[in-house]
Formats: sequence, C-alpha cells, structure tokens
Amino acid sequence: MVLLLGQMAVAMVTAAVRQTPTIDEPVYVGTAAVYLREHSLRFNPEHPPLGKLVIATGVAVADPHLDAGFGGDQGELGRRLLYESGNDPWRVMFWARLPVIVLTLLFGLVVFAFARELAGRAGALAALALYCLSPDVIAHGSLATLDVPAAGFVLTSVWLVWRARLRPRLHLPLAGAALGAALATRMSVLPALPVLVVTAAVSVWCATTGDRRRRLVRAVAGAAVFTLVAVAVVWAAYLAVDPRLRWDPQARVPVLRGLRGLFVELLPFPEPYRDGMRVQFHFEYWPWEGFLFGRVYTGSLWYYLPAALLVKTPLGMLALWAAGAVTVVTVRRLRPAAACLLPVPAVLLAAAMSGSRDFGTRYAVFLPMFLAVAAGCVLTVRCRWAPHAAALLVTLVAVSSLRTYPYYLPYSNEAFGGPSKTRLRLHDSNVDWGQDLGRLADRLRERYRGERVWLVYKGSGVPSYYGVDAADPRRVPLDEVRGVLVVSDSAAAKARGRLAELLRSSRPVDDVGHSITVYRR
Repeated sequence: MVLLLGQMAVAMVTAAVRQTPTIDEPVYVGTAAVYLREHSLRFNPEHPPLGKLVIATGVAVADPHLDAGFGGDQGELGRRLLYESGNDPWRVMFWARLPVIVLTLLFGLVVFAFARELAGRAGALAALALYCLSPDVIAHGSLATLDVPAAGFVLTSVWLVWRARLRPRLHLPLAGAALGAALATRMSVLPALPVLVVTAAVSVWCATTGDRRRRLVRAVAGAAVFTLVAVAVVWAAYLAVDPRLRWDPQARVPVLRGLRGLFVELLPFPEPYRDGMRVQFHFEYWPWEGFLFGRVYTGSLWYYLPAALLVKTPLGMLALWAAGAVTVVTVRRLRPAAACLLPVPAVLLAAAMSGSRDFGTRYAVFLPMFLAVAAGCVLTVRCRWAPHAAALLVTLVAVSSLRTYPYYLPYSNEAFGGPSKTRLRLHDSNVDWGQDLGRLADRLRERYRGERVWLVYKGSGVPSYYGVDAADPRRVPLDEVRGVLVVSDSAAAKARGRLAELLRSSRPVDDVGHSITVYRR
C-alpha cells in the first residue's frame, strides 16, 4: 500500500512542479487568495467555495501579494496574482496544488478501505493499484482544480453510507458531511443527492430491527439527518469565507426561467450557491465547439465521454472495470454492495453525458475511483484463473501508466497510439490544457535559439514571463510567417481560416509534452 501511494505521490508532485498553470487553475487560485485576503465571495460563483478553500490552505503558505479590491474579471484576477503582482508563479502554483495532492492520496485510503470490506486485503490492494495508477486521477489530482476533490468526497460518502448498514448513528452523519463537502465543491454532483438519500434510507432500514413501521420511521429519519447534515456543510463552506454572507456578484447573474429556474429557487442553499447554479445552467445554452476523432462539431455529443474514456483509460483497467461491475452484480453476497456502489457513478455519468461542455474525462474522474473498488471484487470469484488474470491486467495497467510519466494529462492507451497521438482524437483537458508553456520555453532555448518564433497558445499562462518571445501569426500576412511556428494542439484541432492555412503549409518538426506541436515554415 505504501509503495503504491508513494509512486502516486511522486508522479503527482513531479507534474505539479513541472507544469505551468492550466486554463482553470489561475481562476481558482486567484479566488482562493481573495477568500484569504478579503473574505469575499464575488469571484467564481459558478463553483461553491470548499474546493477553493482547500486550495487556499496552500496559497496561504505561499503568501502571494495581491492588491485589495481588484475590479477585473476572474480570468484577469488569476493573471494579476500570478504574473503582475511580483509573485513567483511556480512557487504559488506548487503550494496551491499541494493540498489537492494530499487529498487525492487520502481518497486512495478510502478506495483501499472500501475494497477491503468487500473483497479482503488482496482485492483492496488491486483496487488501490488501479486508483494509484490511473493517468486521469494522477493528472487531475496534481492540479489546483475541483474535479478530484468533488469525486473523492462522493466516494467517501458512498463508503460511509455502506458502513451505516452496521452503525447508522456513527456513519450516517459522516456520510452526509462527505456528500455536503462534495456539493460544496462542485455543483455537478447534485444528481447524486437523491440517489444517496434513498441509499441512506435503505442502509438504516437494513440496520434496524423490529416491525415494518418502526423500520420505515427510522429509515426516513436517517435519510433526513443525512440530508440536513449535507445541507449544513454547504452553508458552513460559504460562512467560512464570509460569516456575514455578503453577496455582490462580480458579473451579472443570468435570469433562469421554467423548470430549471424553479429547481434553483427550491434549493435549500445560500443565494450565492443558487446564483452559481443559474450561471451553470446558462452555460448550457452556449454554442460550445468540440473535437472528437478528427471531427469539429458544435453542441453536445452524448457519446463524447464514453468515447474519450475508451481512449484515455488503460486497456487492462477497462477490462477490470467491466469484470468488477459484473462481479458485484452477479455474486450474491456482493449484490447489496452493488446497489450502493454502482448507481451513483451511473447517474453522475448520465448527467455529465447530457451536458453541453463535457470536454474532458475529468468530468468523469469519479469512475476510476468507484470502478477501482468494483474491480477489486474480481478477486472474490472462486476461479483458479481469476487471481492470475487480475494480476496480469494490473501489471499491464502499471506498464501503461508508468510509460506515460510524466505526461499524464495527454495520456491515451496503446490501442489509440499512446500520448503522442491523443491530439488526433481529443482536445482541451484531455490533451492540451495549457500545461506545457514552461517546457516550451526550455525547448526553444535548447533547439531554436535565435530563430523567429510564431506562437498560437491556448492557455492561461503568459508566454513572455517564461521567456517565450513570439508573435501571433494570425495578425500578419501569410508571406511574413517564416521560421518556427508553435501551435497548441487544442488550437490546431479546431483550426480554421488563417490558422488552418498556416498549418497546411507548414511541416511538424517537434513535439512538446504531447500537447504543443512545433512546425517549420
């Protein structure tokens, strides 16, 4: 167990040290700094504050300078904090990412404990291995973002609800607190709430003796306690930022009508949370542009996430996920666990698939957590070959995961050509999220010193800060663009017009982190 968590820690710390800020991180880090300095909720209302409070524990150690009363938008806030206030962005980002790394490792202990209760120590070690070797969990667990914390809190809640079948008075409030932590981190976990409320009621029912009426009353009371604790944790997260709950949104909050508007109005959460939901629903109406297997499209593809997961999950892991899901459903003693373990990720995945901007397996990062637990149950199957097959598949996962080190974000499995080919099939946080600006600066100094550089960069970093002296090739006549042309793979995937013409008349000569391509023209 120590070895698995240790290699995961090394992988995540390496990524945290070497990667420049991804697109979302400066917003969260800047908002965390405002929480610390001004106790204001006005930035980034579309996400609740708990995840950013976790990030703030690292930001507090870095102690960056930030002028009070900043009046720009949240994107400008992140840029001001990292690049315009005299701070060292490498140091700030490392400390901001460190609390998320620690939390990710702690969720590994939850995976281990959950699987051990279902499948024994051998199954728990297999489950932990899949979790610790998951390229998606490593990639996003090493960033100052909200995806892994929210998913891990949901998993913790499900585990505690399962344990409530034996000791409901102890574990049910804790399960409600864990779900509240998830709700206070990302609003996308809201679909899990009704599922877990029902599951909590069933757990209390199973733990209660006596006649049907007594069991029903206790089950309803248990579900109510579970829900009230979750709601209380959400309120506590907002009050931790501002005990007076002053709410002056930095940007205009859209008006939401119809069933969605009614749903938001009925939520028993603070007004900033409900306004954040309004912003989130408003995003669903935007004409987002995606890229999948060479096709640029506008709108939503329901099969985007399943296709992306097929590309970005190690092949051995996919096999063990499927085997684990079948095992917990078909093995009689595991069926109660299946009713607890599988519905929540299924509902969350269905909700993510119906969204209009699910451009990344990070929106389904709960799957490597839940299905790792299920996969560990394969070792309970009474077949002579089961342990050997599981060991072989885990070994294949380990080889595939270690081969991609330290480029976990653009990982794809061997069936799709590995990390260097991910850009041909996916975009955005699946491959290029702006994380390799520092590596690009090093590569230009090593191999292209003194040459004219043209850059199309998709990210939140400031190229000039890292020593990248480049011009935008889209702002000059084509004939003037000669020399080294550097293009972020997310920009190249959806290139059209001037950029598409530039790429057609250039030849690729180099690759940086499997997320940025260097051309010569």
